[in-house]
Amino acid sequence: MLGMLCALVGSSTWILAASSFGIPVSTTHAIVGALVGIGIASFGSNTVNWSGLVKIVLSWIISPAVASSISAIIFLITKYAVLVHEDSLRRALIAIPFYFGITIFINCFYIVFKGAPGLKLESLPIGTILGISFGVAGGVFLFTFFFLRPYLRRTIQDEENIRWYHCFVIPFISYRPPKQVEEESLHENNGNATSTASIEEGVDAPPEKEDIVHEEVSFPKKDSIAKRIKDKLMAGVRTDIKATGGEKVAAMHELTRKFDSQTEAVYSVLQVMTAFFASFAHGSNDVANAVGPLSTIYYVWDNGNANLSGKTPIPLWVLGFGGAMIDIGLITYGHHVMATLGNKVTYMSPTRGFSAELGTSLTVLTCSKLGLPVSTTHCITGAVAAIGLCQRRGYKTVNWRALGMTAISWIITLPAAGLVAGLLFAFVSRSPHLTL
Repeated sequence: MLGMLCALVGSSTWILAASSFGIPVSTTHAIVGALVGIGIASFGSNTVNWSGLVKIVLSWIISPAVASSISAIIFLITKYAVLVHEDSLRRALIAIPFYFGITIFINCFYIVFKGAPGLKLESLPIGTILGISFGVAGGVFLFTFFFLRPYLRRTIQDEENIRWYHCFVIPFISYRPPKQVEEESLHENNGNATSTASIEEGVDAPPEKEDIVHEEVSFPKKDSIAKRIKDKLMAGVRTDIKATGGEKVAAMHELTRKFDSQTEAVYSVLQVMTAFFASFAHGSNDVANAVGPLSTIYYVWDNGNANLSGKTPIPLWVLGFGGAMIDIGLITYGHHVMATLGNKVTYMSPTRGFSAELGTSLTVLTCSKLGLPVSTTHCITGAVAAIGLCQRRGYKTVNWRALGMTAISWIITLPAAGLVAGLLFAFVSRSPHLTL
């Protein structure tokens, strides 16, 4: 129990320190390093499974390489099939149902295959699992083709004034002029009505706005305590990560080819789906590693013994607690790492982000099913760098200094987290205490 607590403190200390500098490090490898440090501090180096540790070290190279390869293939297919053409928007609208269908199929397959043991879906035959996955993906494909695709065409290409909820009934929504056209038409009608009424009634027209002079006296208002607390907590959400990086990052972005903004807007909708997909992959790997020690601590406390033979049950509230803390950390502190991966490593756009997230998700979910402790952070970093290289002058569109600092932090993660956790455990376990 003490060892697990020290592991959580050691890993979280290193992750918070690295995140404050915007360095994307691995939660998975930090918790593994902390456990190694505790093992050495408890019984010496002979208790560590060094062969298993070597596999983790190899994953620093293998997992980013696999994720970057998959992401690069996805982006290059999108680039040459859609983005570089003059009719890229039309091509994007044709391709979007297929992207949605493929993404949902993969996600659904992994959930049914081994992602919901509580429902015992993993016991189903592989044919049934494939059938369920194809059925769900087919339904999403049809919805995207007949509803989402026309909605995107009318809102992005035709710029109609349509609300988001009209997507579900878009075939029955008549043409609606753009909001700007409606405002201009309303303004002209009001102006004509005012002029006609003034002429007919023989009265002077109302004075122009420029002729009216108003003396405004403003007093500074102090924000309430609640508002100030809210602003502090939401500071990370309101941070514009595109404004970070300085002149060097801006010059690097200038070398990157930009694609049609309306086409990118179509893929921004798809990126929401792949972000959800990546979050699911993150929860299946990194979050599971983080709540594992916490569930062990609770089990020992609840049962009054440290007999951990077999599987230790994980209460639902522990999983909920881990998910809630992920959200709070993202809102308050996540903007540091978001600025690095979303802006400083290379230029990112919806098409590039969607490719990186989908490639990362495939890699992490596959490795999670195989029981390999890969890092979502390592995979997404490799994917982002690979997409930056998929340019005509790719080596100039990647921030190698930021990538070098990230690689060094990956190497330091295991010993740093292990050192903090091991020293803390040695100090507490060997300090003078009363024996009851």
